[in-house]
Formats: sequence, C-alpha cells, structure tokens
Amino acid sequence: MPEYRERIGRFIGVDGTRIAVVPNTSAAASILASGFDWRAGDEVLLCDNEFPANAVPWTALRARGVNVRLIETQRERLTPDVLRRALSRRTRLVAVSWVSYADGYRHDLAGLARVAHEAGAFLCVDAMQGLGAFPLDASSVDADAVYAGAAKWLLGLHGVALLYIGERLDAHLNLINPGWRSVEDMWDFHNYTQPFSRDAMRFESGTPNLVGTISLVSAVDLFERSGKKQIAEHILALTDRLCEGLRRLGAELRSNRGEGISSGIVTFEFAEQETVALGRALEEAGIVTTYRAGGVRVSPHGYNTSSEIDVLLERLNEIVRKPVSA
Repeated sequence: MPEYRERIGRFIGVDGTRIAVVPNTSAAASILASGFDWRAGDEVLLCDNEFPANAVPWTALRARGVNVRLIETQRERLTPDVLRRALSRRTRLVAVSWVSYADGYRHDLAGLARVAHEAGAFLCVDAMQGLGAFPLDASSVDADAVYAGAAKWLLGLHGVALLYIGERLDAHLNLINPGWRSVEDMWDFHNYTQPFSRDAMRFESGTPNLVGTISLVSAVDLFERSGKKQIAEHILALTDRLCEGLRRLGAELRSNRGEGISSGIVTFEFAEQETVALGRALEEAGIVTTYRAGGVRVSPHGYNTSSEIDVLLERLNEIVRKPVSA
C-alpha cells in the first residue's frame, strides 16, 4: 500500500504519505467535515450546485452550529473575485468541485486557493469530474485537500477514492473513526495504547479495498503513459467540436465555455424538446448520455474520437427533426 499511495500521490503532485485510500468521495468529504476543529460561529462556503457527495457532509455541520453559506451560481460563478467578496471573518473553509457535474464549469483552483488563504481559510476540492480528464498538481494550485472517486473519469472501480490532505489542514483535523490501520505500527496488534500514525493513512481506519486500489493505480499508470496533457487537449478538441455542431443544430448550451473554464462536460437542450425523452431517444440510437430535466449531458473521454462526435450530431439531427415526446 505505501507504494500505491506514492504512485497516486505522484499523479497529483504530492507526497504519498499525504494520501489516504477511502471508500468514496462522500467518505473523503466526511473525514474532513467531521474531523475539522470547528469553533462556535465558524463558516463554510459552498456552491449551491454541488453534487450531494460534496454538499451533504458540509451542510450536515449546521447541526453542530457551523454556518454553511451557499454561493448562488445562477447569479455568478465562484471566481476568485466572487470568493473574495463572499468571504467573511468567520469563514474557515471553502469546499468546491473542480468541475461542476451538471454543466462542466471548471473552477480556477489556484486563484481560489490564493484568495482563501489570504483570508485564513482552507480550500477543499472535489476533483471527481476533473481528475483523469485534466492534469492536476495539488501542490502547485496550493489546495489543502483533494478527493475523488476512482470511477468515471479515472476509469477505476466503484468503492474506492483518493484523499489528499495537506499539512496545514492536517494540523486542524481530528481522527473521528480510528481503526486498526490508524496506529503508528499496525502490525503491533496488542499495543492498544500506541499513538496514531502521522501519515494520512490513519484516516483509512480498516482494511482497504485492495482490488479497487489496484484499479485506481492501474488507471493512474495508464494516464501517465498516455500523457495527461495530451488527453486534456483531446477532450477539449472533442467538446469544442461537439459545441460547434450543437450550435449549428440550434441547441441551447447549458455549459459555459472559454479559456480555463471549459471541461469534458457539455450540457445542452433544445427548445420544445423534452430532455429526458431526447436522452432516451439517443440511448435507443446507441449513444449513451446522462439526461435529466436540466438537459442532456455528454462527456467524451480520451478514448473517444471525432467521428463518434459526428455520429452523435447526425443522430441528434435526425431526432430533433422528428420531435420526441415524453
């Protein structure tokens, strides 16, 4: 496991001793939220469009007297300038998704970390929808914590996630759920009074998901061999091609696109088209998307091709010419 942590840590630019392997993104966020040394009147800032995995662990802190304040993303996205205005003297921590799951907005992590740290707050990052699609150096952006499940963009199995905890944040964390692997020497079985490990491994508690961890490490090796920068460039080229085609078809893009904010997620809809029915029609045509009331979401990865994007657009054109109903 130390070798695996080192390889995972190297993938995001940190030391392997700062990595814990945990069951999922929610578990990672809960370790941080429940273990932080909150004081009366403390505040957390959170976007109002977070996936529940990076919302519920934080909003649950209201029961402990922590003020959880939500940024209204329909009005303005969480840029460094917006964060600067939103911070208060009580803000201790900012939690944000690197890439928003619904519309693919990619946040400026380095800028957000700089503003948060200037105010004495920590930045915790859910990287689930970005890591694997884009390179991330957690040390360079100066994030205090990064966590992401191995599934989706990382191409690993469900039931395992990585958690990076920086030294500054680690000093403010209590171990809430210790287990046999949390101690300094886990092989000294009957020494129940020994201190906890100083490494992030202490947050793993019990026996890890070894098969899931191997899948994560294997995926990390694949990304390293393939070239993280090349994968990101390919994904952006595919999504740019998709957006151009969608505009030609008259679609309404729900994703913000632009330098530094584009991602691998494109969400769209058509006027007078019921989006769930549209998504089902694409599925029947052999094209897998995610479709909800807010739009149809397409997320091409490094293994997808420009010809597949063209096929999607062709099928979509056929469908919208013949309106689908719920």
